[in-house]
Amino acid sequence: MANQDDSFIREVNEELRSDQMKAIWTRFGGIIIGIAALIVLGTVGKVGYDYWQESSSSQSGDAFLVALDLAKENKSEEALAALTKLEQEGYGSYPVLARLRAATLKAQKGESDAAVAAFSEIGKDTRIPAALRDAARLRAAYLLIDAGTYDQVSAEVEQLAVPQNAMRHSAREALGLAAYKAGDYAKAKGWFQQIADDTESPRGVVNRAQMLLDVIAASGKA
Repeated sequence: MANQDDSFIREVNEELRSDQMKAIWTRFGGIIIGIAALIVLGTVGKVGYDYWQESSSSQSGDAFLVALDLAKENKSEEALAALTKLEQEGYGSYPVLARLRAATLKAQKGESDAAVAAFSEIGKDTRIPAALRDAARLRAAYLLIDAGTYDQVSAEVEQLAVPQNAMRHSAREALGLAAYKAGDYAKAKGWFQQIADDTESPRGVVNRAQMLLDVIAASGKA
C-alpha cells in the first residue's frame, strides 16, 4: 500500500510541476524567447565583429606593407599617396603609423618644413598614444636643429626633458645641440651636463654629450 501511495504522490508532484511550467511559460514565454533571441544575436554579432576587426586590420597591414615597399623602391610620390589613403581609411594603429611614415618620407625628400609640420601635428594630437606623440616631437626637434631655431626645438621637446620622461635623454641632446648651434654655449653645457649626470642616460648619448662638454670647456666660452 505504501508503494502505491508513493507512486500516487510522485504522479501528483509531476502533474503539479507540469502545471507550474505551463503557467510560467504562458506568462513569461514571450520574454524567454526574446532573451534567447538576444543571446543568439549577441553571439552572432560578436563573431561578426571579431571577423570584421581581423579582416580590417589585415587589409590595413597589407596596405601599409605595400606603401613601405614603394618607399624602398624610391617611388616616393606613390608611397605618399598610399600612406595618405591609409591615414584616411585605415584601421587600428595603421593610420597613425602611416602619418609617421609619411612625415619621414617628406624629411627624406628634403621637405624639412613639411616634415616638421607633420611630426609636430602628430605630437599635438591627443587621440594618439603618448609614446608616439613624444617620438613625433623628437623627430620634429631633430629636424629643427638644422632647419629651425633653439626656441622652435624647445617648443617641441623641452616638456620631455624632465626626470620622469623615458625620452628625456634624446630631448636633452636635441636641446643641447640646438643651443650649441645657436652659440649659446652656457645653455648647451647645461643640457649636456644633465645627460652626463643622469645615471640612466644611454652610453652613446653620454659619449656625445661628454665630447661636446670637452669642446665647450676647451673653447673657454662657458
